[in-house]
Amino acid sequence: MHGLGELEAAVMEVLWRAPAPMKVRDVLDELNNDRNLAYTTVMTVLDNLHRKGWVDRERDGKAFRYEAAVSRTEAAAKALREVLTASGDPEGALLHFARSASERETELLRKALPRKSRKT
Repeated sequence: MHGLGELEAAVMEVLWRAPAPMKVRDVLDELNNDRNLAYTTVMTVLDNLHRKGWVDRERDGKAFRYEAAVSRTEAAAKALREVLTASGDPEGALLHFARSASERETELLRKALPRKSRKT
């Protein structure tokens, strides 16, 4: 995910898949299916994600339970906005994307645009 490091993105994937808030140990156990991470590493990553506004946390005894503060689709939209802004020519980048969009993407854009114009 744009704006996140590799481990931060992996932690977010775990939280997005989770049906309920998770403790550091739970996240660590999920991540250690593919890697060998230390508890303190995952705790630091979760703390950084909380500070950046990507996750919410709630105290549960001496520990915290963490959950994603934004949905995967909200994060993707935020990343797209950052890419458009960073392009130096958001209009040009957006128009180029629109011309290269698939039929399905074009249909989704057509459905979304009337709703957007009614709100303004």
